[in-house]
Amino acid sequence: MTKAIDTINYTHVFGHRHLLGIAELSPHDIEYLLERADKAVSVSRQVEKKKMVLRGRTQINLFFEPSTRTQASFELAGKRLGADVMNMSVASSSVKKGETLVDTAITLNAMQPDLLVVRHHSAGAAELLAQKLVGCSVINAGDGAHEHPTQALLDALTIKRNKGRVARLTVAICGDVLHSRVARSNIILLNALGARVRLIAPSTLLPIGVERLGVEVFNSMEEGLKDCDVVMMLRVQRERMTGALIPSAREYFRFYGLDSERLKYAKEDAIVMHPGPMNRGVEISSEVADGPQSVIEEQVEMGVALRMAVIETLIETNDRLDNEKKHKEEQK
Repeated sequence: MTKAIDTINYTHVFGHRHLLGIAELSPHDIEYLLERADKAVSVSRQVEKKKMVLRGRTQINLFFEPSTRTQASFELAGKRLGADVMNMSVASSSVKKGETLVDTAITLNAMQPDLLVVRHHSAGAAELLAQKLVGCSVINAGDGAHEHPTQALLDALTIKRNKGRVARLTVAICGDVLHSRVARSNIILLNALGARVRLIAPSTLLPIGVERLGVEVFNSMEEGLKDCDVVMMLRVQRERMTGALIPSAREYFRFYGLDSERLKYAKEDAIVMHPGPMNRGVEISSEVADGPQSVIEEQVEMGVALRMAVIETLIETNDRLDNEKKHKEEQK
């Protein structure tokens, strides 16, 4: 049974034009977005799901990497807020003909969008576009192995609705940490909200010096899962690997896959998460993925609500900051 989040603190002023990473957000910023997203859940569960608060606004989804859940949820989120949403197909765009990211930004500027959602294989791509696009909010939907802020936020929303809080919970992030932007954003967010973070992975799939991020590191699933409140599995990202970082899929599952026996090491009421897409039988068994402790399907639902909250907040913030700037100029 989910637990409602506390009333939104409307006295908090969100001051960011863009959402490029969790690292730029304060704990108050994070809580504000989570509380606002919690309110958006009820909208998504209504028969009439559409609000018109962003009528006349334009959202462009620019995905240089394939995505199903993230792109679909951003599209749904924008449309449920009443925005005009356009998905740019990079496969058939000028990018394939050699157009640079800066040239793409210039082209997009001419279209005068209000919001750009970008996923790119290079770290820093979203930040570059945020610098080049005038009057447009940019949301990072994943840049290389750097960050994936909305995924971390929706994960926190899922945890909070199931556990009532994030602070003082023990969260185990398991698997391919080395290549995971989801892991990085979650580590930053969970630490900011006062959770205890554990990383469980073979040494070949851990970044060098990861302990400096304020986490405990385990190479044993059994030891790392002991008494955890949340078990967050990560996809094995073979497409980002160079060299033999893991043995066969069968061997990986033998030592680092989450099955019902390993899950018993966590707390009895622990929840199981996965950002998707899942490699069943590699990092997680179907028995656990589809079991009573799994909230993986709920994560997908929370993704739409969270992205609605982020989109609406950024548009409102951009409008407010532009009006303040205009007012100051008039006063000169």
